[in-house]
Amino acid sequence: MYIQGTSIVHSAQGINAPHRGTAAGTTTAGTSTYGTDQVDISPQAEFLSLAHSLPEIRADRVADIRAQIANGSYDTEEKLNVALDRLLDELA
Repeated sequence: MYIQGTSIVHSAQGINAPHRGTAAGTTTAGTSTYGTDQVDISPQAEFLSLAHSLPEIRADRVADIRAQIANGSYDTEEKLNVALDRLLDELA
């Protein structure tokens, strides 16, 4: 419906009626008449997201390894060789 002043009122227009404004395809590419949305995530939120994605702590395994470290049986030649091999694989 168009209203022009107080004396002229047009009836409702059909779906394919002429519309005012720019025709489809006449806007330049990449230009928008609307603002863009933006989300800023703080470093603390990124850290929390990372912390929540970590696996659960296995308390029994931690206690077992602490006991091995305390009695001196944790560091073995085999474990050190495996750790060294993994480090060299990662660096190469």
